[in-house]
Amino acid sequence: MHINGLYILKTLGLILLFETVFMLMATGVAFIYGGEDEAHLLTSSVIMCVSGLFLVLLGRRADESKAGIREGILTVTLIWLTLSFFGTLPFLIGGYLDNLTDAFLETMSGFTTTGATAFKDVERLPHGILFWRSLMQWQGGIGMIVFTVALLPMFGGNASQLVEAETTGFAFDRFRPRVTQVAKRISSIYLMLTLIFTFLLWIGPMDLFDAINHAMTGISTGGYSTKNASIAYWDSAYTEYVMIVCMIMASMKLTLFFFALQGDFRRLTNDEETRWFFVYYLIFIVITVAWLLIGGFETGIEHSIRKGAFQVISLATTSGFLASDFISWGQFYWLIALFLMVVCGCCGSTSGGLKMGRAMILMKNMLNEFRKQTHPAAILPVRFNGRAVSKDIVHNVHVFLMVYIMLIGFSWLFLLVNGLSFEESIGTAISAISNVGLSLGSLSEGNMSSISDVSKWYVCFIMLVGRLEIFTVLTVLLPGFWKR
Repeated sequence: MHINGLYILKTLGLILLFETVFMLMATGVAFIYGGEDEAHLLTSSVIMCVSGLFLVLLGRRADESKAGIREGILTVTLIWLTLSFFGTLPFLIGGYLDNLTDAFLETMSGFTTTGATAFKDVERLPHGILFWRSLMQWQGGIGMIVFTVALLPMFGGNASQLVEAETTGFAFDRFRPRVTQVAKRISSIYLMLTLIFTFLLWIGPMDLFDAINHAMTGISTGGYSTKNASIAYWDSAYTEYVMIVCMIMASMKLTLFFFALQGDFRRLTNDEETRWFFVYYLIFIVITVAWLLIGGFETGIEHSIRKGAFQVISLATTSGFLASDFISWGQFYWLIALFLMVVCGCCGSTSGGLKMGRAMILMKNMLNEFRKQTHPAAILPVRFNGRAVSKDIVHNVHVFLMVYIMLIGFSWLFLLVNGLSFEESIGTAISAISNVGLSLGSLSEGNMSSISDVSKWYVCFIMLVGRLEIFTVLTVLLPGFWKR
């Protein structure tokens, strides 16, 4: 089968040129703080820019009219791989990480907003490098949405197929007939929320630099921090409450905020997925707080509520920030943590995982099957926001769940064979595919520096599979993808 390789090369080149701007932003931060990383980031920017120009020149004769859905799927996959490889340059050139494996783990974890890290001590890193880590996550949080609804429509009329694969076809409310308008609106909302939470964090105990970094990694549900202890470093109730709100808003459907700003609050309050989302969080916060109080793991009612709510939301939104050592809360909470890392936030948000929308469809379809046992002739469609969901979407969700569970099971065994303990392997398997970052056992804080190189490369692969909603990456690996 003929693949329009020139078009792919041109697109990758343009993406690298665009990414050079972000690398130069990190270079500017390094210049402001006078760190040694200024030269390392500038050198990386030059290499990225030259490589981008080279790829654009190679693909200058590309016929864009002959690019279709296969080119779209392959391009999106290669974009994330290319950015992750070039993102390693500052870490390797500056010697902050001494091998490609660790550097690639750091960048893949960044762009996929997973939050796992290969650094044992992030506080030793200069400001420019810390900003680059946060910037990767900020781009990654909005990246898949922008790539699918803004970039892919250039390929032709099949772009919506990838949007449906990413969101099961119902997360994007169309503002106008052209889906590119959706990407512009979402991007503006994303930037606005980042600025708002930067200000809110800055007026607390954080300085401006830390506030900017945590706003970027909070709104992207990424979890990278400028401190080894994460949010616990500040030991501030104000900071924790602000981050709770930030993580919750980031894990909600971003299009709803646009409608709310337009005065249409009913879309936000009447959205069924959002209601399920808040009930889900509330149930597990109540369970967690009760467990903390009964077990005496935290002292005081307010303190237990705050710490419990923070950690539940951090896990369920796939943010991966820490305000407490949740591993010390006992094995019962470990099970809760694993469950929270599976369902996660809403479709059309920056969260990873199964997503609440899919969980709703699965639950409603299951209840319908029970009803059919006593009413076999009844026609019982699955309804979402009052509208019947097509059988294709229901089928898509069931296939997604099956592959999701199979990947977790295989990854669990793979990591177990490669030296991780029972709890570390299951925690890391779920964490990687859901892009959470936190795990269990000695890897609970998301530091992956101690695992084998084979495990690190596999975790990178699973991070990418999970961030691109499973189907995109795995489709490229199937022989049928390359057949006419």
